[in-house]
Amino acid sequence: MEHKAVSIRPFIGAKDFELSRSFYRDLGFEEGVLSPDMSVFETGELAFYLQRAYVQDWIDNSMIFLEVEDVERFWTELQTLNLPDKYPGVKLTPIRTYDWGKECFIHDPSGILWHIGAFSS
Repeated sequence: MEHKAVSIRPFIGAKDFELSRSFYRDLGFEEGVLSPDMSVFETGELAFYLQRAYVQDWIDNSMIFLEVEDVERFWTELQTLNLPDKYPGVKLTPIRTYDWGKECFIHDPSGILWHIGAFSS
């Protein structure tokens, strides 16, 4: 196959769509409402779709890796948002260092696990 990919945009579900929309806006993503049941959330050139759909097995097995330039800065800024206090079910896990780089973790209000990381140079 010869083609040039332009972007990749995962679809994720939400147990409480309105709560998840608010969470992702607080996390710094810009929301574009596509329909009453779906929004696209963007940061720079990256995006994902959030839908008013909840299948527990799907959510429990959803993980997203977001590569950032500076995990320490991301973690510091993340802590100031007090997301676990504002959103039930949200969990933050501090930075861990591995042989390949560093990452911290966020569970969104539905339970989707986000890996926020940076690869070693």
